[in-house]
Amino acid sequence: MELIGTIESIVFRNAENGYTVAHVSTPKRVTCVGIFPPITEGERVVMTGEMVVNRNFGEQFKATSVQVSPPTGRESMIKYLSGGLFKGIGEVTAKNIVSYFGDKTFEVIEFMPAELVKVRGISRAKAESIGEQYSSFRAMQNTIIFLQSYEISLNLALKIYKTYEGLTEQVIRSNPFRLIEDVDGVGFATADMLALSMGIEKDSTFRISAAVVHVLKSAASTKGHTYLPSSMLLRETMKLLAFDEDRTQSVLAVLDEMQLEGTIVYLNDLRMNGVMLKTYYNLERSISKNLFRLMETSIDLDLDLEEEIAAFEKKQGVTLHAGQKEAVTAAVNSGCVIITGGPGTGKTTIIKCIIELLQNKGYSFALTAPTGRAAKRMSEATGAEAKTIHRLLDLRAGNYSSDVKIDAEVIIVDEISMADEYVFNALLRAVPVGGKLILVGDKDQLPSVGAGNILADVISSGKVPVKYLTHIYRQSADSHIALFAHMINGGSVPEFDNKSRDFFFDNVPESGDIVKDVISLCTERLPKYFKLDPSEVQVLAPLKKGDAGVEELNAELQKVVNAPALEKRELMHGGRIFREGDRVIHMVNNYHLGWVLRKEVGFEIGEGVFNGDIGKVIEVDRAEAELKVQFEDGKVATYTAGDLDELALAYAISVHKSQGSEFPVAVVAFSRYNPIVTSRNLLYTAITRAKRAVVLVGDKQNVIKMIKNNYTEKRHTALARFLTEGYEA
Repeated sequence: MELIGTIESIVFRNAENGYTVAHVSTPKRVTCVGIFPPITEGERVVMTGEMVVNRNFGEQFKATSVQVSPPTGRESMIKYLSGGLFKGIGEVTAKNIVSYFGDKTFEVIEFMPAELVKVRGISRAKAESIGEQYSSFRAMQNTIIFLQSYEISLNLALKIYKTYEGLTEQVIRSNPFRLIEDVDGVGFATADMLALSMGIEKDSTFRISAAVVHVLKSAASTKGHTYLPSSMLLRETMKLLAFDEDRTQSVLAVLDEMQLEGTIVYLNDLRMNGVMLKTYYNLERSISKNLFRLMETSIDLDLDLEEEIAAFEKKQGVTLHAGQKEAVTAAVNSGCVIITGGPGTGKTTIIKCIIELLQNKGYSFALTAPTGRAAKRMSEATGAEAKTIHRLLDLRAGNYSSDVKIDAEVIIVDEISMADEYVFNALLRAVPVGGKLILVGDKDQLPSVGAGNILADVISSGKVPVKYLTHIYRQSADSHIALFAHMINGGSVPEFDNKSRDFFFDNVPESGDIVKDVISLCTERLPKYFKLDPSEVQVLAPLKKGDAGVEELNAELQKVVNAPALEKRELMHGGRIFREGDRVIHMVNNYHLGWVLRKEVGFEIGEGVFNGDIGKVIEVDRAEAELKVQFEDGKVATYTAGDLDELALAYAISVHKSQGSEFPVAVVAFSRYNPIVTSRNLLYTAITRAKRAVVLVGDKQNVIKMIKNNYTEKRHTALARFLTEGYEA
């Protein structure tokens, strides 16, 4: 459906992404919503879209494409000139300009602005300023129209223009593949479409080079690889470029050029051994260098801690297993040590013991973890303040080159398996000379979402002392979470007889019934049985899409747990509804999103909301298309329309997103078996997120298949190799 009219008034506009609510005269007044190019009142618009009915605002025209042209007609021209686009032009001056030049008004402003001095009240300087402002505004609109002609969305076109401004068309015509590096949201497919449309040759060097970089970066972001075997890289690059085998040499030649330029690195100087982006090569080399520095400069104390450990045991009323005592002694005496063990093996008790021993001996320490939830858990378990690594190092806007040194002699890091290589390298660089580093984690958990496999690589290198905790310390007669988790991790199928008080199994063979069972558990059965609030039950699922996937579970749980009500305001974005009272999760690191934290006296203001932070929608402002979220640490962040893509419902979250978290009760829903995704490793990670109880829901045969499936996709990383070889400057 096409709609033609004049912008009567702009009700709302988000300058970041172009989301606009405007009243348009067609001549009937119509409320129009969508992503608009820069507009001002009085302009003429041609829109494509459809009429929809919003239950809060009534009938609206939802625009999918918008074309803009200067206004025609005296009243529209006056409104345009006096609408705020031009500084110094009010309604009186606008009327005078239109009265003097008539239909040629915009031709004069654009090509002969000096003529404006003929109008009363306009000086030469003001005339030049009006001409410059108009030219700049029209250039922006024309650039966006140019981008749209290549089927680039308005939202993305605005991002591109904000990056290059007046140079946009020049940059794109010279090398559209620059967009991949410079503009968030532009991938190879978009840049390649532009390049081919502009006549760039398919086998041009910079097209092949961009494809190589894209394949390596995609492997890092989606699979965690820091390098690729050459055969895999060549195969994926050829596929992306749609090349036949006869162009293999062209790709190999470009690889050699990129290696000489320093964009990529051949492992061991041989292409056949693998290809790394220089970024990851430098990163893993730096980690290797800094780990060796740490172990070489730290003083081994060689203290006999038997009496101190005994005093701790007596004070806490616990008895440490021999392996735990060894771990404590190694942690206090060594420059760097890894302590790894599954649930119930006493990792938290060990950390508490280490802290007490350090305090008794006068050593300063810092506690940290990769995520806010993991840091919060660490604080609650130890009674000492723990900070995220980002906050401890004051890492801002993804800048990992901070020169901050941690003001502590011993740094204890929990959930280290979750840290990616950028964060871990920054942490190592921040350990002061002579400082000690204690890394705590579970080697059998899923690896980090980001690239690399730090814990597994450092352990396999054999260069850092490792203490394995295998004795189940936290276990009572009717508690089976820890016991069953260890059995599953070892490949054994527990007896799912539901006689336990904390481990249950609902055998639901039909995938269509899983969601119903999960809703029943979350809203009725579990809250009643454990006498807890439904908000304390967290649903986990392996997959985002499909039957009983995260998205479907969230949609159905929202209907029941936080049903629509007149007193609850809501906002629709991207096909999702956010309602006051909704449980939500932040999906990416946003270093610039502001927050406010109310304190006993006054407020604290800061920036930065991170991947995995969970909170609650406390306020929705439909008029401004924004909402406020209060996170579990009390911080309140305001999301505008441009930020809402980073937010999702969190009644159900993926198992990967749950890493580092602990929930009172976890419900784990498995709708189908996929040998690549639904593995023993994933089931083990899901179960170990529960503190009081866990319920598995799904087909029993699928769960048994998962336990027997020990598949873990190999991550291609070079860190273990670099550590084994020893650092070379």
